[in-house]
Amino acid sequence: MGTLTTNQIDNFIEQGFIKIENAFSTEIADECRALLWEATQCDPDNPKTWKFPVIRIGEIGSEPFKKAANTDILHNAFDQLAGKGNWLPRQTLGTFPIRFPTSELAGDMGWHVDASFPGEDINNYFDWRININSKGRVLLMLFLFSDVTELDAPTVIKIGSHLGVAKILEPEGEKGLSFMELARKLDSLPKLKEAAATGKAGTVYLCHPFIVHTAQNHAGSMPRFMAQPPLLPKKDFNINQPVEQLCPVEKAIVKGIKMCEY
Repeated sequence: MGTLTTNQIDNFIEQGFIKIENAFSTEIADECRALLWEATQCDPDNPKTWKFPVIRIGEIGSEPFKKAANTDILHNAFDQLAGKGNWLPRQTLGTFPIRFPTSELAGDMGWHVDASFPGEDINNYFDWRININSKGRVLLMLFLFSDVTELDAPTVIKIGSHLGVAKILEPEGEKGLSFMELARKLDSLPKLKEAAATGKAGTVYLCHPFIVHTAQNHAGSMPRFMAQPPLLPKKDFNINQPVEQLCPVEKAIVKGIKMCEY
């Protein structure tokens, strides 16, 4: 798949995400997973060493991760969704929440929208903010480095929730809301269908920055390896442009704002 179809882009605007299979090769996924296993200090052949429900690995700038993030398929999709060239190539993929099948619960569940720019306390992520122009973030991306089934703790997405979030954020202007302020308002959204971010290793989900999502506990047999980095902008979005100048991310925000009843 070289470019996204019109139908895929329309679905992105309406549903808030696109699933791209084979966004990077299984060989690259294997290389990345081997590096992540090493970073966890767990033995892939000995489940007794899998002592925690989740291990978070920090930034890794190794070449396989750069290759995974910079395929032609993904670059084309970035151009189509966020505006041609209006994004910064990823050199790393952020942190990696590696989830293990254990009886212990992870304790980090909860519906939320990822914040994108710092508040008063830059070191407190709960104080980071989200505004109507999605300052500091073009997309939320989910990179699968292992095969992920319904049992393997896939990220759960509320389909179409980005539209309601736009409606919530619009009155808050450029200041926006903090991570926690917005999280407390998500209960006002109507009940929505949910999608699990499953797929083969090499799959990438490109999500609208306002999409509501949550982690879940692992009920499978093999650890789940993924990354969930933002795609960063060259310049922030501007939803106050003529409609023909809006990219699909911006069009979705405007659609959400204009909805009389969500």
